[in-house]
Amino acid sequence: MASRKKNPTHFIGRPVWAEVSLSALTQNFRAIRDYVNPAGESRKVPRKVLSVVKGNGYGHGGPQVAKALEKAGSDWFGVASADEGMRIRENKVRTPILVLGGFWPGEEKNLATHNLTPAIHRCEQLHPFNAAVARHQKKPAQIHLKLDTGMNRLGISPKDIDCFARQLAKCKHLELGGVFTHLASSEVLTDSATGKQTCQQTQRFYETVDRLRKLGIDPGILHIANSAAIAARPDTWADMVRPGAILYGYHPGFDPMERRHEFESALRLTPVMSFRTRIINIRSIPAGEAVGYNATWRAEKPSRVAVLAAGYGDGVHRSLGNRGSFAVRGHLAPIIGIVSMDVVMLDVSTVPDVEIGDVATLYGVDGDRVYPANVIARSLGTVSSDLLCAVSPRVHRFYLQ
Repeated sequence: MASRKKNPTHFIGRPVWAEVSLSALTQNFRAIRDYVNPAGESRKVPRKVLSVVKGNGYGHGGPQVAKALEKAGSDWFGVASADEGMRIRENKVRTPILVLGGFWPGEEKNLATHNLTPAIHRCEQLHPFNAAVARHQKKPAQIHLKLDTGMNRLGISPKDIDCFARQLAKCKHLELGGVFTHLASSEVLTDSATGKQTCQQTQRFYETVDRLRKLGIDPGILHIANSAAIAARPDTWADMVRPGAILYGYHPGFDPMERRHEFESALRLTPVMSFRTRIINIRSIPAGEAVGYNATWRAEKPSRVAVLAAGYGDGVHRSLGNRGSFAVRGHLAPIIGIVSMDVVMLDVSTVPDVEIGDVATLYGVDGDRVYPANVIARSLGTVSSDLLCAVSPRVHRFYLQ
């Protein structure tokens, strides 16, 4: 659900919603673009930015986020699948879209007819896509080659690059528009085997690109850097960078922790999404009473318990039971008991003047206060993207300037 109402706190329906600040999104995008194009660097062409909007725009709404970023000047978009790319095209976005996950047999026509650029991570994908382009397009289509330089997930191995070149030469309706790889550990900056992995991957990448050139193939746009590498590893910026979580306001958890402040200060970001709900009931309970499933929380003294209209079915991580909190009237009220599918309970005993209808914020911006999602994520041993992508379709999303 999406809307552009000016006052998102007043709408008819179950009171749980996400406010998406398009101005914060645009601000983050421009900060990233400026950061990877420092004033003192001499380049004939500025580095491009591929904005990653997969996972429904990290939970923010892929088509809406892409439209705003297109207006801000994003050079490319990255999605996981042809379906995600098609939904963005339906929102009249014309900017190039790279399908990072490639395609499954049968999707070739959708790629060709919606002008989606697939990542090729297996040689045998070339011929079926070439055939689809021949049938459905009047001009050659671009592809990007994904190299597996050490993550061992998706991508063509450097040792198979000659085979790729031979197969590509047979595909007269395809053009190689770019070559990329994905970094496995770019946020790890320690003097360790894991910390050295990014340098090893980068070296393999450029060695393979050199081989392509020797085979007479122009590699096109080179891109390596994900969010962590954008912030911390300028040697990976290449021709284009691929910001994901940082677009939405969150740096990854750098290792060692002592360096987090360094990068967060150099590239300042603003959270884009604020997740909110309202108090729908308040009750007073005596000491000894339990709250929620399995009586995992009992009042040690007379307490005031508030019930919120949001649960794990909306995106409140179930692991936050008895350990998380919501901001109510500027106070952090602890979550008590197990998080249910549709409701969460808070101890609001110390929140003055609390009443039914009060707004409760799980993360985001509330006035001049910021409640970062990555702080919550780290407390759970996960990443901010996990929380953001969990915001379900039944949560109203309001897009604010």
